[in-house]
Amino acid sequence: MQLEPNSDQDSPKLKSSPGRFSRRSFLGRSSLLTAASFVAGVTGASLSGKQGGDTVQAKDIVGQFDYNKWREKAYKVRVAAAKVNQDVPIPPHPTNGDEEKYPNKIGSDSRGLPHNKLGEVDLKAYDSLTKAVTTQNHDDFEKVILGGSRKLVNAQGPLAISLEGCNAVQIAVPPPATLASAERAAEAVELYWQALLRDVPFHKLQNNTSDRLVLAAVEELNQLSAFKGPKLNGRVTPQTLFRGSVTYVDKNDKSGRTAKHVTAPGVLEGPHISQFALLNIPWGLQYIPPVIRTSLPGNDFLTDYEEWLNVQNGGTPKSLKYDPVRRYVFTIRDLSEFSHAPGATFFGATLILGTGRNANDPLSGGIGAPFNPGNPFVKSKTQQGGNGSFALGHLQALLNLGSSRAIRAAYWQKYYVHRILRPEAYGGLVHNNIVNKTQYPIHREILNSKAVAQSFSKFGSYLLPHGFPEGSPIHSSYVGGAASIAGVSATLIKAYFDESFVIPNPVVPDPNDPTKVIPYTGEPLTVGGELNKLAANYTLGRGHGGIHWRTDGSAGLALGEEIAISILRDERLGYNEKFNGFTFTKFDGTKITV
Repeated sequence: MQLEPNSDQDSPKLKSSPGRFSRRSFLGRSSLLTAASFVAGVTGASLSGKQGGDTVQAKDIVGQFDYNKWREKAYKVRVAAAKVNQDVPIPPHPTNGDEEKYPNKIGSDSRGLPHNKLGEVDLKAYDSLTKAVTTQNHDDFEKVILGGSRKLVNAQGPLAISLEGCNAVQIAVPPPATLASAERAAEAVELYWQALLRDVPFHKLQNNTSDRLVLAAVEELNQLSAFKGPKLNGRVTPQTLFRGSVTYVDKNDKSGRTAKHVTAPGVLEGPHISQFALLNIPWGLQYIPPVIRTSLPGNDFLTDYEEWLNVQNGGTPKSLKYDPVRRYVFTIRDLSEFSHAPGATFFGATLILGTGRNANDPLSGGIGAPFNPGNPFVKSKTQQGGNGSFALGHLQALLNLGSSRAIRAAYWQKYYVHRILRPEAYGGLVHNNIVNKTQYPIHREILNSKAVAQSFSKFGSYLLPHGFPEGSPIHSSYVGGAASIAGVSATLIKAYFDESFVIPNPVVPDPNDPTKVIPYTGEPLTVGGELNKLAANYTLGRGHGGIHWRTDGSAGLALGEEIAISILRDERLGYNEKFNGFTFTKFDGTKITV
């Protein structure tokens, strides 16, 4: 994905011949207002294309600047970026076939629509949704039949055309596991164990643990035939339990169906929780402490059948009860809350990295990580970057942009391709098969699961216990939107900072008092590894709450990474600095220069 540095000589030449781009044809083919009429409409003034016409021209104070040349260069860069993105091929977008396979739509997401007593969707309501996503007509979305007060989340957002980076249809994800598969059952078993272990502190997820629930979870996950989570020497261990993974399309398979599951560098190293979730976030003269508001033990939801059915129909949920004492991310429940109502997270990571250490003010100082060695100002004797390019402010602007663009791509997969059921709906199928003797095509590994049996013993139903009273947002499960934000954000930050830099003075929550931290003294932790871990924490925290399958998150991370790469590619076209490209390590461990 190498691109030549931008200059007047290096800019792709644009021809005005028929069938090629020219300014006249480019604007003429658009159904939008022309640039001149748009500006005139905004300013309320008549504009003239002649110098000295209807506008007063200011005189140059120092020297002469060729304004027309600058404007033309800006135009060429924008068209060049558009051409680069136009040349990105559209990959296959295969589905898992469940929507077509099951006439009652039990393999598809239907929460928020009306359902019968078994939780099966009203087909007329489901058809109103599929009609809207097929016609893509705003008025048809207004006619979707809802079952309660909760509304569809941003269903038309994916239809917005992104002016930076590639668009949603150009990014591939492998099809999700089918409803009846052993892989889907394995992901469900993991979720039931996450619910059972919700109040276990992370320091017990170590290979020397004696925690019986942790050991039971490890034992059962190792018995499953299709579990795709991280392993060491082919085995799940307490150290790998509930750590993050990333799922890519196998580009050697032209059908788009083969998935490649990897563990990102650094995710299995050191403490479970990233340093960027444990360090104070400096913000000028202020700082943000990383202690969080978390929910109290016992805040488990959707285990009562009527409560579960109410949420499927889009009804008003119950409310959380919060712990009055704020603390560091300490338990699985804490991490789910960290992802439930996200705060500074990745923006905060940039402040930690980009703020120098201050021995006189240890609370508000950052770690002073160096910029990526490829930054053109790292070795400059006369210049440094700023908000315009190659410094912290510019990166933070890209983070906000990247989050929006990643969500567009993720939600396109959710609404317009896959429409996969959420774990809470799958839990309803499990419950009804066992209690009401329905014959839903659920794999035996979930029906015979020790986690499901223990969950019934604790909660009195076979429904999946949730950490969030509202269950999932009202959009489908695959791919994870929060995961796509994590993927795009971690990738952009790795492109800007030296990912090999070792984080000084790392910490872990005090096992005896999670309102405090103590020094961590294990293997070195690098910026790149801890950013990968932060992305994994943020992603898996959604699963800890019960709302996402593992592969929702792992595929979302890869999707977000691809969005980040495309944004960086476009950004690079416009730079004036001598620059050889952004070089960083992807989640699969490969180096890339953009």
